[in-house]
Amino acid sequence: MLRGRVINMKTRTLGRTGLQLTTIGLGTWAMGGEGWRFGWGPQDDQESIKAIHRALDLGINWIDTAPAYGLGHGEEVVGRALKGMAHRPIIATKCGRSWDANRELFPCLKRNVIRAEVEASLKRLGVEVIDLYQVHWPQPDADVEEAWSTVAEIVKEGKVRFAGVCNFNVAQLKRLQPIHPAASLQPPYSMLVRDLEQEGLAHCAAHNIGVVAYSPMQKGLLTDRFNRERVEQFAADDHRRRDAQFQEPLLSANLDLVQGLRSIAAKSGKTVSHLAMAWVLRRPEVTSAIVGARSASQIEETVSASDWTLSAGEQALIEDLLQRRRSTL
Repeated sequence: MLRGRVINMKTRTLGRTGLQLTTIGLGTWAMGGEGWRFGWGPQDDQESIKAIHRALDLGINWIDTAPAYGLGHGEEVVGRALKGMAHRPIIATKCGRSWDANRELFPCLKRNVIRAEVEASLKRLGVEVIDLYQVHWPQPDADVEEAWSTVAEIVKEGKVRFAGVCNFNVAQLKRLQPIHPAASLQPPYSMLVRDLEQEGLAHCAAHNIGVVAYSPMQKGLLTDRFNRERVEQFAADDHRRRDAQFQEPLLSANLDLVQGLRSIAAKSGKTVSHLAMAWVLRRPEVTSAIVGARSASQIEETVSASDWTLSAGEQALIEDLLQRRRSTL
């Protein structure tokens, strides 16, 4: 267990913004708790708050959240954790996902809805300004321009410092440019999900768009802690039960991959979790990797990955394992 404070955590500049983000950011998806379609099962709010405090104590300087996480609850937990802090971390949240009386999420990018969302987020977080405000999904696609124009207005009004997007492809990013420059893209990126490498990373680098990658550990699969028994023990409302990566034939292939990754990590005295994050951060286009945590101990276990730079040999060994995995599917 780590003691004290990590005082030399690396930072990278988020695109054109000037924001210096630590290469690991704290994700709060699971802190939204249960009772919604994409929850991770039961979660203790006090444990979430302890995890947030511990992450900041260890040197992480930014938190990613969203209204969709627990249907507002994730933002409320972050707000409670930050209450009374003289120097709060950089806060990133999102818009574009609403919910109905049955607690079902639905996409909406209409101007009036986004304006209501930003006010609700400011209130739940207990802040006057949101550092990075992101359109959560480009859905419906026809309303992307309306949503982006609205967020640009909110930036000009001073309620948001910088505007970014999540889960957008390059064609959609290009549509934003004439309206307002995108500060960042938040895409899924891990050893198991590599679509970003096709053109997304190059586009972001060419246009000075920061990249904050989510799910670098593929929702926990790329750690030392997963086996079939644990998957079988997921809470009934844990959304990972419906994720193909946790079902056959992918589950067996992924568990075999982790076995190979474990030996590579062990040679450097690291864990598979560290290896997964260091692999994502090997790309200079990536500003930061978002790491979820449900307890203080979890963030303690993962935070030291920020100081590991993979060698060319280690990267080659990992690529060989990934090619073997693909050949079995």
